[in-house]
Amino acid sequence: MAQNDEGKEKRKIKATGRMKEIMTSYYIDAKTAEQTGKKVAWITSGGPVEPLIAMDIIPVYPENHGAMIGSSKMGVDLCLKAEEMGYSSDLCSYARSDIGCAPVSGGPIGGLPKPDMLVCCNNICGTVLKWYEVQARYFNIPLFILDTPFTHVGFSAEAKNYVKRQILEYIGFLENATGKKFDHDRMREVGKLSLEGQRLWQAVLDMAVNRPSPLSAFDAFFHLALIVTLRGTQQTVDYYKLLLDEMQERVSQKIGAVANEQYRLLWDNLPIWYRMKWLSDKFAAENACLVADTYTTAWCGSMKYIREDDFLDTMAEGYSRIYLNIGVDQMADQVIAMAEKYAVDGIVMHSNRSCKPYSFGQYDIQRIVAEKTGIPTLMIEADMVDARNFSEGQVETRIEAFIEVLKGKRRTLEK
Repeated sequence: MAQNDEGKEKRKIKATGRMKEIMTSYYIDAKTAEQTGKKVAWITSGGPVEPLIAMDIIPVYPENHGAMIGSSKMGVDLCLKAEEMGYSSDLCSYARSDIGCAPVSGGPIGGLPKPDMLVCCNNICGTVLKWYEVQARYFNIPLFILDTPFTHVGFSAEAKNYVKRQILEYIGFLENATGKKFDHDRMREVGKLSLEGQRLWQAVLDMAVNRPSPLSAFDAFFHLALIVTLRGTQQTVDYYKLLLDEMQERVSQKIGAVANEQYRLLWDNLPIWYRMKWLSDKFAAENACLVADTYTTAWCGSMKYIREDDFLDTMAEGYSRIYLNIGVDQMADQVIAMAEKYAVDGIVMHSNRSCKPYSFGQYDIQRIVAEKTGIPTLMIEADMVDARNFSEGQVETRIEAFIEVLKGKRRTLEK
């Protein structure tokens, strides 16, 4: 084996195999739920999954499925299917691929399991409201909508009480859907496991403060799946303990995600799923490692608002004050804090045609970051699933020009 191949093999994360096993088993359970007597709920990625786990309802995420569709390069065909059904190409590609997938059982796993109910939380965007209404009509099933007010300038007592009342309505909805009473003791256990899983996930991400970073944002995009899908389970806690141990071992052995890490970068927005390997290889070839990102940290942000001894009562604030539901100034503050924490040389922003809440404020954030830190920023225009909105030549040229800016800045500092 060539030395270069040996290095690549050494840098592979061993826990990946275990992650694939867990996710395969999870989808099998969801696909066979009708035979085993379990209920399936489709839920938005920012929605409160813990009550579902406490009620033994299998949560399924159309957005996760959208990421799988994008990674499998099936996004264009399924988006076109939705457009043929009358949906605009300007709509979110997660929504289009999911809507286009449902009638044909398409996608990399032959479609998602039929839901018994839908749970939609608008803390991530407004599109999910109509998207889930469409699917509720298509499958003829009940839909629960959790409405979180914008928290652009804080979170008032009135807003907190408004969301808390809806949490109680959510529990009632689940009781009606399952025909059984909500188990508050079980909910307390799930809440503790949820917070423990979030703490472990953040600890994994924090390993990237080391030089070289033992993992990249591209690794984080993959290993994020459990904290989204099975948050609140012992399985998730056990997996992130395993992954954290491996990251600590890599740090001690100075095994980096990128062979010759020279430039440390921060990624903003969702991944470009169908070009993950290309982008990873492109940055690595320039000795640049994307050491952190705003996307995968979003599932840890609620920790500071939720109390372990009273999860159910405090989750209203935790689920309202997530990254996509705060103001641009707060977003910029978080980006700057991450840039300092991970000691990055530059920031890569994915101006995502699909995700408007994530993308609309990016130019303001770019300006604020430049004024306060002087850190260079690269803006890449693309889409997370629909490859028709990606120009390889344009992105490649911008990355190369950006690296030259970083090199020039470093030369200036070294003089």
